Amino acid sequence: MKLKQLIVAALATLVLAGCNQDCAPQDGAANAIAPQETIKWKLVTSWPKNFPGLGTAPERFADKVAELSGGRLEIKVYGAGELVPALQVFDAVSQGTAEMGHSGAYYWKGKTPAAQFFTSVPFGLTAQEMDGWIQYGGGQELWEEVYAPFNLLPLPGGNTGVQMGGWFNKEINSVDDLKGLKMRIPGLGGEVLARAGGTPVTLPGGELFTSLQTGVIDATEWVGPYNDLAFGLYKAAEYYYYPGWHEPGSMMEFTINKDAFAKLPADLQAIVRVTAAAINDDMLAEYTTRNQSALVELIEKHNVDVRPFPDDVLQKLQLLSDEVVAEVAAADPMSGKVYKSFKAYRDKVKAYHAVTEQAYINARD
Repeated sequence: MKLKQLIVAALATLVLAGCNQDCAPQDGAANAIAPQETIKWKLVTSWPKNFPGLGTAPERFADKVAELSGGRLEIKVYGAGELVPALQVFDAVSQGTAEMGHSGAYYWKGKTPAAQFFTSVPFGLTAQEMDGWIQYGGGQELWEEVYAPFNLLPLPGGNTGVQMGGWFNKEINSVDDLKGLKMRIPGLGGEVLARAGGTPVTLPGGELFTSLQTGVIDATEWVGPYNDLAFGLYKAAEYYYYPGWHEPGSMMEFTINKDAFAKLPADLQAIVRVTAAAINDDMLAEYTTRNQSALVELIEKHNVDVRPFPDDVLQKLQLLSDEVVAEVAAADPMSGKVYKSFKAYRDKVKAYHAVTEQAYINARD
């Protein structure tokens, strides 16, 4: 991280000092420095204020932008409900109520179904693979095309890695146990659950504990041990299942109002982009580290019953996932275009990782 911070700082310094000697003041004004305007932005999020990982990432982003810009760009972060409700971040930034947002793209499937591919696809890409597709596989360009009608510029804003399967108040021994299950699970994963006979529910994080405890829902997925421990979900459910088949590499997003971004000087635009990239990498490193100790605490201190989904359940869910994703792609031209790119990348990286990452982990274990 120190190396990355140095790179970010160096880039920002170069940009800030980018004016060449021809720009130097003349006529005795060599020592004069023109005052710089302070630009103030609002950043709204779908997370509780300063919630570990998800909520602290935009705070770190704002702090780093202020530091690298010398205070020229100040960004105030609002937690869910402070300025706009958790699931209205997309509209708020699109309409200019706030200049930036931090959330997950699958919440916006009602706006554009193709958005779902830019958070996570069931049995899709891992965090490492998702970054590869976005940065070098054409994903970023497609993402910008999807969001262009909404006056939004999207950027990667972090990744939680492979999530947990969720918290349940009943055992899952077969696919039949999913029938009639009311579960908080958004995006494509929710559609797969519905295909299996369950009832998907979309709720913001702040409502999960009470909804699970009172029986409004029978189960919930959230993120993983780090965040699940913070919400105290172990107090409201008996079983903790893995793996997170529905979110194998959940990428968060920064959304930026394009009009506001266009008004920034070129150096501030560069600082925003590079800082977002640094935060994207930083979040995965944090979750990889924090999830380890949190899982140990859940098991050893709180006696959580951690269980794997049965193989036949995962196999059925994968078949249903393939059906659901193919239907979404067929029903909407933009989704079809994104899915074609996503699938082609997944097929190639899956073959490569079979003899590298996966082969190594199998050998190590």
